Amino acid sequence: MQRLEGGFPRPASLSLGLGLTARRIARSSFSSSCRSFRDIMATKANSVPHRTIIEVDPFIPADQQKGIHNRWHPDIPAFASVKPGEVFTVQCVDWTGAQIGNNDCSDDIKNVDLSKIHNLSGPIAIEGAEPGDCLVVDILDVRPFDKMPWGYTGIFELENGGGLFAREFNSRAAKAIWDFKGVYATSRHIPGVKFAGVSHPGLIGTAPSAELLATWNAREGALIAAHQNSVPPVAFPPEPKGAYVGQDIPEDVMAKVAREGARTVPPREHGGNCDIKNLSKGSRCYFPVYVQGANLSVGDLHFSQGDGEISFCGAIEMAGIITFSCSIIKGGVEKFAMKQPMFLPSPVDPMYSAKLIFEGISVDLHGDGKQYNMDATVAFKQATLNAITYLMKLGYTREQAYLLLSAAPVESHVGAVVDSPNACVTMALPLGIFDFDILPREEGITKRELGQCAIRSDGVV
Repeated sequence: MQRLEGGFPRPASLSLGLGLTARRIARSSFSSSCRSFRDIMATKANSVPHRTIIEVDPFIPADQQKGIHNRWHPDIPAFASVKPGEVFTVQCVDWTGAQIGNNDCSDDIKNVDLSKIHNLSGPIAIEGAEPGDCLVVDILDVRPFDKMPWGYTGIFELENGGGLFAREFNSRAAKAIWDFKGVYATSRHIPGVKFAGVSHPGLIGTAPSAELLATWNAREGALIAAHQNSVPPVAFPPEPKGAYVGQDIPEDVMAKVAREGARTVPPREHGGNCDIKNLSKGSRCYFPVYVQGANLSVGDLHFSQGDGEISFCGAIEMAGIITFSCSIIKGGVEKFAMKQPMFLPSPVDPMYSAKLIFEGISVDLHGDGKQYNMDATVAFKQATLNAITYLMKLGYTREQAYLLLSAAPVESHVGAVVDSPNACVTMALPLGIFDFDILPREEGITKRELGQCAIRSDGVV
């Protein structure tokens, strides 16, 4: 028997009555609460979608669409604007603007019009951003279009694009088509491999000021003048042919952009074509701001890429959708002594712990044996050539090996640049991407029949 305060016994009937009353009150409160939850749960009114501020069609040529441009110039107006903290989505065509097809011939790579690249979505103004600020860009997601679940990797012609080994290989057009299934990529042109991609924007940056643009054109123009007969060229000057801005702007402004606009090929102080494979979803980027609104642009989306993007069109190029949120740090350029962007890489990374690592030094062991002085580029080339020749022992053609090292999540590190005369650079090839054993064994390597990638219709490689 329960007792009341003071120790007197509580009648059973009273206990039962109080219990029933409490349960009725609780049930009544819960019922009222449930009604209020039913009013707000899974309702359109309380689900605010993220804005898509630029929409494109990946199958339509870029120069027939709005919200796209392929030159850097401060006079290109913002196509859209966002508030700091707003989450927004941007759609992007592939970097060539739908010039490359899903087929088994590389003539489209051979004949690509590079005066029309890169096709960027933007510019996007961030309200409140001013010159001297730091624009903080959070990359929240990067993915291909559902209607275009494929991408490509290309080797470009010596005379039309080039690549790391354009001269050494006398490069001729070749390509591999990759099919996407969730996070994985496979290719009918490079059998025996499957890997998880780390999708990222190859090209992202803010608009230059007029002064910065003039600096770019002057210094790159001087380099071109000093190497006038270089093939492929050492840099690309402003080129009116192919220049495009997908907005209704005055003719004189368009003519100025075409005449002065910097090409999008290299990375520069503002970001640009940096091709950093770890800038996938979850990354944070810090860009200097040079114009009112910052005027952010993005494009050249990659499903996957190896360090170096060695074949020029060396990532798995794709059209796709990227989601951002931006904020501003006032006076950030001065606060952080910013000369170029800074990045926090993504926490999302494929787990390939076992790797076969190839070393390279600054001696041209695959060529004339020349000794170079602490040249890390020569060392990187030698590490890559060591990997290519090894893959050829497995049965891949030189073109397949070149494309694979460009597209797969291959890592390259600088080992040392202090031990004269040789710099040391490594290239790490993940073992887990292959469906057969590639390790060196006492009995040697089994050479397989692995076909060939897509080549030109005339058969020249």
